[in-house]
Amino acid sequence: MKVLVVEDNVSLLESIRQILTDEYEVDTADNGEDGLFMAQQSIYDIIILDVMLPGIDGFEIVRKIREAKIDTSVLFLTAKDALEDRVKGLEMGGDDYLVKPFQAPELKARIRALLRRSGIISLEQHVKYRNIELLEKEKDILVDGKVIKMTLKQFELLEYLIQNNGKILTREQIFDRIWGFDSDTTIAIVEVFIHHLRKKLEPFNYHKDIQTVRGIGYMLKQP
Repeated sequence: MKVLVVEDNVSLLESIRQILTDEYEVDTADNGEDGLFMAQQSIYDIIILDVMLPGIDGFEIVRKIREAKIDTSVLFLTAKDALEDRVKGLEMGGDDYLVKPFQAPELKARIRALLRRSGIISLEQHVKYRNIELLEKEKDILVDGKVIKMTLKQFELLEYLIQNNGKILTREQIFDRIWGFDSDTTIAIVEVFIHHLRKKLEPFNYHKDIQTVRGIGYMLKQP
């Protein structure tokens, strides 16, 4: 799963990145402008957002992404004595807050709680869709009880579709999420991998669930 951390304290930003990289793919921004741009791509499962940022502050970032109908869970980082900030952050569309300084176990627990609340993971941290279950450790999938081998990118693509089932994902969102902003490949790779993924699922008649939304992208939905 993919996490965006926006924090202008570079040492704290790096500490959070190190804490989370064993469980998540982590992107970072150290200012409000970059943080807003990245958040607006709607490719993250959760955003960890400092309130006090140079330029555009955390409140403004949340206001803008909520106006754009981006419902990614937001965990605010706030100062110990900033009660008004915590209340304001929740009222503006934040989902939870964590008071600085904090310990790594509490940060991870709050992230897991938000991911469960949004339905991205279950209590057992399994990602499932109909009779398809993702085996996180092996990076394989279980379809109708049968293990299907996947490449890492195929696995990540299916995981992203499942986490957003019923929602339209643009080709740009998929490309940025799976291959990244700085990838040296082109957006055409998305169509290639969608084709490969459908081929893997066709023997189980799940290939039709990956629906093409003409001119926009793709959506995972039972036909």
